[in-house]
This record gives sequence, structure tokens and C-alpha cells, in this order.
Amino acid sequence: MRIVSLAGGIGGARFLRGLKAAAPEARITVIGNTGDDITLFGLRVCPDLDTVMYTLGGGIDEDQGWGRAKESHAVKEELAAYGVEPQWFGLGDRDFATHIVRTQMLAAGYPLSAVTEALCARWQPGVRLLPMSDERAETHVVIEDDQGRRAIHFQEWWVRLRASVPALSFALVGAEKARPAPGVLDAIEEADLVILPPSNPVVSIGTILQVPGIREAVSAKTVVGVSPIIGGAPVRGMADACLTAIGVRTSAQAVLELYGAGLIDGWLVAEQDADVRLDGVRVRARPLIMHDAAAAADIARAAVALGGELA
Repeated sequence: MRIVSLAGGIGGARFLRGLKAAAPEARITVIGNTGDDITLFGLRVCPDLDTVMYTLGGGIDEDQGWGRAKESHAVKEELAAYGVEPQWFGLGDRDFATHIVRTQMLAAGYPLSAVTEALCARWQPGVRLLPMSDERAETHVVIEDDQGRRAIHFQEWWVRLRASVPALSFALVGAEKARPAPGVLDAIEEADLVILPPSNPVVSIGTILQVPGIREAVSAKTVVGVSPIIGGAPVRGMADACLTAIGVRTSAQAVLELYGAGLIDGWLVAEQDADVRLDGVRVRARPLIMHDAAAAADIARAAVALGGELA
């Protein structure tokens, strides 16, 4: 079975670990969000790609859900001693090595997709991990504070401000020039099933779908989504702040309507959201909390089973 999953962040990575366990014989291609990417200290950082790579490769800090296990922060402390900004984005020493390799390869002319493949050769995540695009397209957030109305990088809003300043809008800067990375459209076309895991529907899944050609390709396939909202609240993270910014309620019903019946064929929701309905979409209610690896595998198994029904 050939499965494609769009993914970003901790929820997506943990779901993918469950998917590998639930469908061990499947050929899984992951299209990762790169809208969160940022250049820091002269290094190119790809948080969502790395979270997937580390999680599936056994190197993730399980408590945080991001960054490397058994991490130290000597470089961060030395940079702070020099007064180098930004000090609000903390990279660990082990993590720095990944970004150094990536930046060197990009500077040598390798596209991000080739760089990601090279990095995965070490981690062996057990999936084919592709960036959504080799072109740079970064999410920025329009806010209004005591400095007036301005746009800041998504990471500054998310990490430094913790989404405490309301977002007025989001903009994927560079989206108009972005193209799907090599292999992305082919993987979608060949897929038996496309899964949208419980990643942020606005700045993770929504960002990937903004790359020209990806939404159209996904819409032509059998698509099962897993709700990131349970009982009117995000499972983790600040998806509610993102949904509010685009005028969408924080509910499993509203996120399903945001995706639309033209994109989604099946929708997994939590038991407390069993009344969710949308014409043309088959809804299934079941426990959705990924409290351990077995629970994540059960959720992924249900998504694959629903995809089988629809196909």
C-alpha cells in the first residue's frame, strides 16, 4: 500500500510513528511543512522536517517532542554571552550539527530535497521524507502591538511571543514562486491513500496545501483527516490562535469545513465530537489522544481502515 501523509510539528510526527507501526508493509511518503523554516546564526533551520526525522529515527527529545535527546546548550550559552540575537530561539549542540550540514550542502548548490535525503540517510526514519518545496517560502504573521502593525516571522510569533499577540493574518512569503519538490506530485498521484494527521490545519497542513499544485493533486485522491481539535480545544500547541486569526472556530466541525468536502473524504474525530457532519464526508468517532505509541498506532490504524472503506 502506498500512503502519503502531509505533516508538520509534534502531532504529525507522533502520528507518523503510529502509522509506521500500524502499516509496517506500506510505502509511506511524508510531505513536510517548510513554512516554519528560518535562518538563524547563519544556519538554515527546518523545524518540522527535523521533528519528523528525529522522531521516526529515534533521536527526539520525547518530553519536549522537538529537538534532540540528551541535548546540551553550550553553544547557545556562548552566543548569549556574546550578546548575539535572537536569544529566544534555543538550538541545542547536537541540533546545531544538523543545521551546519544542511547549510553547507545548500551553499554547495544541493536543493533542500536532496539535503533532506542525505540527512535521513543517517536517521533511517523508515519513510521517504520530502519537503513541500525546494524553494524558500516562509510563513509570516501580521500583528499589531505598541510598535504598530507589522509582519514578523512565524517563529518569532510562535516561540518568542507564544502567540500572545493576536495574529491578524498569515502570509506565506514566496508561495507564488514555490513549486512542489521533486517527487511530491508523483507520490501523491501514485498513492492509494492520503492522510492529513492531527497537525496544525492553518500553519502546517494549510501551508503545504498553498504550494501550487499540491491541493489539486491531493483533492483527486482518497483523503482521510484526523482532527487536531478535541472538544473545542487543540490537543497541544496553539492551533486555536491560528484558527481565530483566519476567522474559524476552534472545533472539529469547523476544521472539517475549513478543509472542505472537496478535499476530505473521511474524518476521524474524538468521541465527544461524534455529532460532526458534512455532506460527502464519512465521519468516524474514536479516542484520539496519542498518550503513547500504542494509542498513536491505533489511531493510524483507524485512519487506514477508513481509507480502505472509502476506496
